Amino acid sequence: MIAGPFTGMILGDLGAEMIKVESPDGGDSARATPPYFVHGDSVYFQSFNRNKKSITLDLKKEKGKEIFLELVRKSDAVIDNLRAGALEKLKLDYENLKKINPRIICCSITGYGVKSPFRDLPAFDLMLQARGGGMSLTGEPGGLPLRMGISIVDHAAAMLAATAILAAVHHREKTGQGQMIDIPLLNAMVSLLTYNAGYYLHSGKVPGPAGSSHASFVPYAAFRTKTRWIVVDAHLPKFWESLCRVIDREGLACDPRFLDNEARLKNRGEIMRTLEEIFLARPAEEWLPELEKNGVPCAPINSLDQVFSDPAVLDQKMLVETEHPRGGKLRLAGNPIKMSETPGETFDPPPMLGQHTGEILKNILGFSSEQIESLRAEKII
Repeated sequence: MIAGPFTGMILGDLGAEMIKVESPDGGDSARATPPYFVHGDSVYFQSFNRNKKSITLDLKKEKGKEIFLELVRKSDAVIDNLRAGALEKLKLDYENLKKINPRIICCSITGYGVKSPFRDLPAFDLMLQARGGGMSLTGEPGGLPLRMGISIVDHAAAMLAATAILAAVHHREKTGQGQMIDIPLLNAMVSLLTYNAGYYLHSGKVPGPAGSSHASFVPYAAFRTKTRWIVVDAHLPKFWESLCRVIDREGLACDPRFLDNEARLKNRGEIMRTLEEIFLARPAEEWLPELEKNGVPCAPINSLDQVFSDPAVLDQKMLVETEHPRGGKLRLAGNPIKMSETPGETFDPPPMLGQHTGEILKNILGFSSEQIESLRAEKII
């Protein structure tokens, strides 16, 4: 497959051969993103470009386009995250590529959609969290609008794209037919609204930020303890009864004000103040083992140093190491998907710019060493 950004890494982790096409003049702009660099390559870039090969091609030159089209003939899919219309200008959009390879699957991740009247608007994760409603739901009640601390729209769109590509491959295996996939970032954000959208569309009431709480469940929140913050979700009857036992307030479980989740919703403020006072009296190191032992859903709120030393994270091999092409170890977040037959636990390091150009031209397209050197001299690659 000809790779896009995070989508390409997901598919590469699953075993697909991913080819990242970059400009000879500097390549992916993410390679220069500060503040951290290893051997001249940005850690930002390295975080979502493993299991890919890099080829440099000048797609504005005719020979560069010809090489790209030769790759398309031998590929399953082409993934891009360019501004809508960019591939049309190069005549490398789906309508042109399917003439070269009728089985090709093209997937474009854009801000507002390939054919949208808004397609020319610049669109990054921040814009879509804002326009799509995510920022209106993030933060504390009455506080400033906040961006979620991870690039949730970019990541959601990448996962949707990977899912759609796999579905399109399955469709093609049955019919022989490729297709165009359009993944607007705006759609990804709006789809994440789920029950918040449902509540608004049903009631007409506009929800706002709820901090770590939930519109439907009590208790479901972060609590400060004597040493650190934890989260607890005890809205179901068996969890609520267990929580009351752990905090030595079994009377709360049969108090009519807090008897069930509906009653606790009506008396949210009162029960939350009570629980906040109780949790603050003891350290998290005492609360968490007792809550876990009694089956109460809970967890520590980990900072990233705590995440990557957490036994549960390490057990899932979510911290992995690979070798940088210029030497030295790279530590990265692992593959979240665990499969019995294709575990996806071998990681090729993120590629240097154009690292695999010669290999791809020679082994996939059959170019001679002389042809490759000529292309370098002409700055096509």
